Amino acid sequence: MPSKSSARLAALTVAAVCAASTITLTSPAHARSVRIHDIQGDTRMSPYAGQQVTDVAGIVTGVRTYGSSRGFWIQDPEPDADPATSEGVFVHTGSTPQGVAVGDAVKVSGTVSEYVPGGTSSGNQALTEITRPAFTVVSGGNPVPAATGIDAGSVPAAYTPAGDPAANGSVNALPLRPDRYALDFYESLEGMNVQVSDTRVVGATDPYTELWVTVKPGENRNHRGGTVYGSYGAQNTGRLQIQSLGRAADFPDANVGDTLAGATTGPLDFNQYGGYTLVARELGTLESGNLRRESTRAQRSGELAVATYNVENLDPSDGTFAAHAEAIVGNLKSPDIVSLEEIQDNNGATDDGTVAADRTVAALIDAIVAAGGPRYDWRGIDPADKADGGEPGGNIRQVFLFDPERVSFTDRAGGDATTATGVTKVRGRAALTVSPGRVAPGSEAFEGSRKPLAGEFVFRGRTVVVVANHFASKGGDQSLTSQYQPPSRVSETQRHLQAKEVHDFTARILAVQKNAAVVVLGDINDFEFSTTTKILEGRGTLWSAVKSLPRSERYSYVYQGNSQVLDQILISPSIRRGGAFTYDSVHLNAEFHDQISDHDPQVLRFRP
Repeated sequence: MPSKSSARLAALTVAAVCAASTITLTSPAHARSVRIHDIQGDTRMSPYAGQQVTDVAGIVTGVRTYGSSRGFWIQDPEPDADPATSEGVFVHTGSTPQGVAVGDAVKVSGTVSEYVPGGTSSGNQALTEITRPAFTVVSGGNPVPAATGIDAGSVPAAYTPAGDPAANGSVNALPLRPDRYALDFYESLEGMNVQVSDTRVVGATDPYTELWVTVKPGENRNHRGGTVYGSYGAQNTGRLQIQSLGRAADFPDANVGDTLAGATTGPLDFNQYGGYTLVARELGTLESGNLRRESTRAQRSGELAVATYNVENLDPSDGTFAAHAEAIVGNLKSPDIVSLEEIQDNNGATDDGTVAADRTVAALIDAIVAAGGPRYDWRGIDPADKADGGEPGGNIRQVFLFDPERVSFTDRAGGDATTATGVTKVRGRAALTVSPGRVAPGSEAFEGSRKPLAGEFVFRGRTVVVVANHFASKGGDQSLTSQYQPPSRVSETQRHLQAKEVHDFTARILAVQKNAAVVVLGDINDFEFSTTTKILEGRGTLWSAVKSLPRSERYSYVYQGNSQVLDQILISPSIRRGGAFTYDSVHLNAEFHDQISDHDPQVLRFRP
């Protein structure tokens, strides 16, 4: 924190202008002298939005000097009796605030605005601010208003009320009920000085120096310390994002299962990337939970091991090849078949028409050999340039690695970026018309998205068809903290179409050969309980094998403190009926701050 000089103890007036995008609910009126709780009101939208206010009194509880939203928080030390009305508010100065420090008593004049992080199209809630402020420092060195504790006893079990149908499902105008709903509780503290104590980390530190904790240690906990997201109705109310007002270099490198011991104290903010966020003036001490990366067991001689692994935009310029190789060899025990998602072309994000990925794959195979693994062979199909989404210029695609000492690949010529593989009968058994081949590459379901890659493998004389997928991302979906409840998940539309195409392709295989062994796997970008998965499964065509795990172990990805399933391996009835399969979600990335990918690989072992 900046030190106070004696000159700053005198009255000081500073004016600043900001250009934040806002929602204006009323026309500006003559300036009014009001209290902070009057400005905040008892709903999510200020009754003074768009109006001028004058001499709003408060004590400075935090100063933010970085990022695109600079300013300071003030809190009224004399609260009203209404638990729904917050006593704190953010003063948005635009540029780095000058002449103000924590503990200053100030009077602020400006315009009350409702700023929507991410813009109104995001569906996010609004943050009440005072913008274009002029402020006067009345005195310095005042005690900061006592922090309001946030803990398991104070946060309600219910997450949010349903939105108002007359307002397209928005909760903005609904009276806050902080004793009943978690989002209402957090909103009633917006801008106030709050505190959490001895909280468990449920989302590792990310590159933006933020992490996630839970104030409800028993809420859907798994044995590694995370909080599992198991249904749309179990959003996990105890999750809270933590940022810091201190130096980025001082922010702790935390993993899931660690503890932020002691008190973490500061203003409660709202942003587009995490919703309600405690911006710490005082940060707890990190205590390690000693989380270790998992390893699966090796497949037995009669077992076929099939894995899916999203390697996060891998290209020859990356420095992660050795780490990925060690993960495949050491943690996954060199599966017989590995479906890789997010393999980029030979020059990565350089957008020059390059689509081949042979250098990328060769570098990974060489690294696997150096790590003591087999020299995998591989198959893939180059996409048409800029046709499959992902990082611009990267041309990501799925690729099969396979151990030729254990598995053979059945090559059937003719596969390319636009030719669809079909199903035929060869000697009484189902076969692909091209292998490797793409599933329905011309379908609108895969427009601008990764096309599934199908291939025939033979293990101990038995053919196994594997279909590698990377479905459309969740980009564009409204957040769990959206003003619209329940939030819209617009990205599902394309995934549902993709799931239908892959289901129908699998159904054609099973129509030709009822007992065919089919494995559909990859980054499905949706949950095991989602409609996407239900469409994939159909009426017994496939079954997501992650559901063979206990509910607390079903996750491959951690997002905003929720451990959740995005990567799946689905199996045909002959594999499931045999019962001799094992499934493992191998947790070696998603829970760690030094992850080499944001996804955990999945491994299925079975006897074809």
